[in-house]
Amino acid sequence: MKVLHVITDLDAGGAQQQLRLLLRRLPAHCEVVTLTRPGPVAAGIEADGTPVTHLGMTGDRDLTALPRLAGLIRGGGYDLVHTHLYRACVYGRIAARMAGVRAVVATEHSLGDAVIEGRRLTRGVRALYRATERLGTATVAVSDTVAARLRRWGVPEQRIHVVPNGIEAHRFAFDPAARALVRTRLGLPLDAFVIGGAGRLVPGKRFDVLVRAVTQLPGVHLLLAGAGPERETLRRMAEQFGSGDRIHLLGERDGAVDAAFDGRSTVGGGPAGWGPGGPAAEGRAADGPDIPGLLSAIDVFVSPSPDEAFGLAVLEALGSGLPVLHGSCPAVDELPADQAPGARRFSLGVHELGTALRELRREGPGRLPVPPVVRRYDIARSAEALTAVYAEVLAGAPARRRTPVAAPPQQGRAAAFPAAAVSLPDPSRSPDPTPLPNR
Repeated sequence: MKVLHVITDLDAGGAQQQLRLLLRRLPAHCEVVTLTRPGPVAAGIEADGTPVTHLGMTGDRDLTALPRLAGLIRGGGYDLVHTHLYRACVYGRIAARMAGVRAVVATEHSLGDAVIEGRRLTRGVRALYRATERLGTATVAVSDTVAARLRRWGVPEQRIHVVPNGIEAHRFAFDPAARALVRTRLGLPLDAFVIGGAGRLVPGKRFDVLVRAVTQLPGVHLLLAGAGPERETLRRMAEQFGSGDRIHLLGERDGAVDAAFDGRSTVGGGPAGWGPGGPAAEGRAADGPDIPGLLSAIDVFVSPSPDEAFGLAVLEALGSGLPVLHGSCPAVDELPADQAPGARRFSLGVHELGTALRELRREGPGRLPVPPVVRRYDIARSAEALTAVYAEVLAGAPARRRTPVAAPPQQGRAAAFPAAAVSLPDPSRSPDPTPLPNR
């Protein structure tokens, strides 16, 4: 079985890291196309031995990407196309049909009630999603919550498959040495009460609630990993409340999918829990604590987002034995309470969050037993479930139409795929070029 994965970008992110983990375990010959920004995850995927092609898409409305992607699919002889993230799902489904591939799977990683991938769900976004979803064969939801949202959108029940995200739990195991090292490198007192958070710094994640709550807790520090347009706003907020020395914005961190660095080994001579080269300027992902190191260094993890599709960050924190406060986490909320006794949901309010954090501080630092929910969401089980979806889709798909091409596509992350490398489809057969709404 030969599978092409099409993803919007390969910057650091949950969907991107999930793809890399799955690629290591899927019993198929896989290749990857990223529409934009190859990013650090692309380098990791290539290091694992999976080819990555950068399509060189210039924006949401770059319709020239359609014939280029269709030509690449046609020339690769793929049995199945698997798309990830909104823009890749829209373009990938259309391109797969243009190329004659009828087995098309799409994973819905980030569909919320009001947003998709952090962007507002406008009427145009919904309409385009529904129209292109019909061109696929199956849609994978990462949680029952996402599956219910897809049903409300009108996606037929028989096309929806729930395949939860997964983690490699051992990577997040608490490491006392990493805890001491990360705190020392960041200049934090070893006995300080430290709160952690991680995610894209966008308004929908509501990290402003977390920052404001911490400013009201004297002596408490916050380590916030992530990058995004809200970074400067959060920095100014911390300074405005006189807490700039306690709110640490760390920038993007490695999400624990680096094969050479699992939070206990070293990279380039760097110590456990710390990226290569030791501490560096704020915001650089290559230097500073990785996610396992950050989780070992903190005392409680907070995920204030009110609208999540799964909740990988919460699951990783539970894997480190941390108490967790979260606004939304289907991975936990869909299960009985005894599956994650250390996780507590709170309504989105600064006062309520501050009160909960004070209670945890009074209880004192300490690690909890790793809860059953962490073992439930093992990445190997996710790969097995996805393989079963592939088998079902291929069994019901008609034979692929094969069309000769002028030349095979150029592989490699560094160069964009040249449009001249394949024979372009007849423009008269292309779908109506409706402009894509902003993501």
